[in-house]
This record gives sequence, structure tokens and C-alpha cells, in this order.
Amino acid sequence: MKIDRQHLISKSNAVFEKMCRYREHLHMYPELSYKEFNTAEFVKQTLKNIGLTDVYSIGGTGVITTIYAKHHSKKDKCIAFRADLDALPIQELNNVKYKSQHEGVMHACGHDVHTSILLGLAEVLFSFKELLPQPVKLIFQPGEEVNPGGANLIIDGGGLKNPEVSKIFALHVFPDFEFGNCGFREGLYMASSDELHLSIKGKGGHGALKGETINPMFMGAEFIIAAEQYINYNTPKDIPSVINFGRFEALGSTNVIPEEAFIKGTFRTMNEKWRTAAKAKLMVIAKQISEKYGGHIELNISQGYPFLKNDLELTRAVKKLASKTLGENKVHDLELRMTAEDFAFYSHIVPVCFFRLGVGNISKGITHNVHHARFDIEPESMRTGLEVFSSIAFFLD
Repeated sequence: MKIDRQHLISKSNAVFEKMCRYREHLHMYPELSYKEFNTAEFVKQTLKNIGLTDVYSIGGTGVITTIYAKHHSKKDKCIAFRADLDALPIQELNNVKYKSQHEGVMHACGHDVHTSILLGLAEVLFSFKELLPQPVKLIFQPGEEVNPGGANLIIDGGGLKNPEVSKIFALHVFPDFEFGNCGFREGLYMASSDELHLSIKGKGGHGALKGETINPMFMGAEFIIAAEQYINYNTPKDIPSVINFGRFEALGSTNVIPEEAFIKGTFRTMNEKWRTAAKAKLMVIAKQISEKYGGHIELNISQGYPFLKNDLELTRAVKKLASKTLGENKVHDLELRMTAEDFAFYSHIVPVCFFRLGVGNISKGITHNVHHARFDIEPESMRTGLEVFSSIAFFLD
């Protein structure tokens, strides 16, 4: 027996105000990656208030629960939905009643929205649990913003087992779209992401005495140029890649050569074999420049997230379902992105569908993008997210 679509919409509408309250509370009390202690407790208590008893901690500050009908068991495979819990080290500039109360911390990437939608989904699914075609696991994940990525903690903690997850879904706020819209991309969607940290040792001294110094800034500048040229000219055809540097620190002066310099950058691509080869070459470049100057470049590469690949058939099916739920004019195709998302870890284990939820409202001035101090959302967008998630749980073939 399947649930009537209208009953599902009615229940989604009934929990909308609760989602708004959840989101405002979470937005007011954000917590940084791997420190989401109060956030996790709020999620646990909310799930228990709904009536769920199979609620437990995972990955330190993560929370996981599974909703079963009477005829389900842990031997049955399940589907899963993921939300992320962490906020960003940003001072909020919005003047709203739910403004962050934690100095220098803000939900500027919409994780409060993702969590609130998943809490709303928990209530909808629990209300109609006997009509669920399979068990549904809800994953509230810590640390999406910071390496090594909370998805690793969920996976290592057995979050995709008992019951075994056969496919997993997630959404992400997208201010580029007006609320009521969503976007999909089949196949490759987001890039891997590795952090480059360089510590460069030279020989400090007077700027006029060139032969007596080893300028770490010259070494760093040469590395930046050589690294960019290597990636630009050697990336295999049809593999998107980018290398960039955002910090170069060397505390000398007009006539003072510093002893050391520090550089930070990022390397992103969409092929694991090329990713490995490119990082090995960057290490060689650092060694060659060190030998040339007689200084030393210590290059540390912090392994980040892999590329995110949406399962073709699954994403196509969810897109079709979203078109039925929202209307074809509300569902759009997405461009390839070189940004990264730790949901990618799941995509290398089980089929996934990661899609974008429009949260903008031009008429209200809600247009700032994620990671901005004035980022905000149109609350009505959460209704759309809940409707799509609920439809997946009950109607996806």
C-alpha cells in the first residue's frame, strides 16, 4: 500500500512551522566543526520528542536514527538522507531576530537549514512509517566544512551498516535559485579538494647583500608559477582541474630578507589517478626549487575530499520525481562545480543523489551567497526541500 500524495503534502505543510523554529534556534546557536555538542543534543531531543527511540551518537558529535515499519528489520536494506551540523567562523552581519548569539560563528552555509529539513522529514516519515517501502536512515553529520570531513567519521563508525544503506540523498542550499526551485546534475558534479601548505626556509639578512641571503619569497614565487604551469599544461584532456593560492606570508621589509615564508593553496580535480600523480609532481617541484636555491621547501598536502559523482540513474529518477512534485519549470540542470563537499565520500561507496535547493528571494533582498556574513534564506524553501525528500522516501521506484 502506498501513501496518498495529498496526505503527504498536508503533513509536510503541518510541520513547516516547526522546521522554521528549528532553523531559527540552530541559527542562533551555531557551533564549529567537530564541536557541535549542543546541536547534537538538540537533534537527539527533537527526534525523541517526535517519538523515535532508535537514536544514538556517531562520529563524536553526529546523530543517527532509523525509521522502521513493523514489517522491516535491520536485515533489510535502507535508504538514507544526510544533513550536516557544523557552522563557519564568520561574524554574522544580518539584523534578524534569529541572529547568531555566538561571537564569530555563523551558519553561513545553510547547514541549519539542512538539519531542520531532516528533522521535519523525521516527523513526516514517523507519522506514516507503516507505509514506508523500506527503512529510512537519517544521518546528522558533523564536520562537513573541515578535513578530514565528518562523512569519514560516519562511515568509519558503521553508519552505512545495520541496516545497510543502498542509496543516500542530500540537498544543499543554493541562493542562485529562487525558493521553490531545485537543481540536479547527473554524473560528475563537484571536485576533489586538497590543501597545500608550504613552509619555506631561506637565509635572512640585508636586502642589499644578495650573495649572503637566500630569499624564501623568490622560492615561493617560483613554486607558485611552476605549480600552476604544470597543472595547466599537463592535466589530461577532459579532466577539470584547478590550482590556486590564497596566502603568501613573509614578514620582511624593504631591505630585510625574511628567514622564512609560508604559502597556502588548493588543488582540485575530478580524477583520482591524475590527482595522485599531480600531487607527487608538486612534491618533486618543491624539492627541485629547494636544491636550486640552497634553501628548503616543506610541502604538506592535506588530503581532502574526493570528487562527487551523482549516480546517473538515481539522479535521473529523483529529478523526474521532483518535476512531478514541484512542476517541470521548477527543476533545472546544474553546471559542473570545482567546489568540494564531503558528501563525496559516500558517493564512492553507494549510489548517491546530491541536489541543490533554491533559497533566494530577490524581492526580500535574500541574494547573498554561502560563506557570506549576510547569507540568509527564504524560509518557504524548506517546504520545497521537505516535499522532495518525502517524495523520495515514499514514491521513488
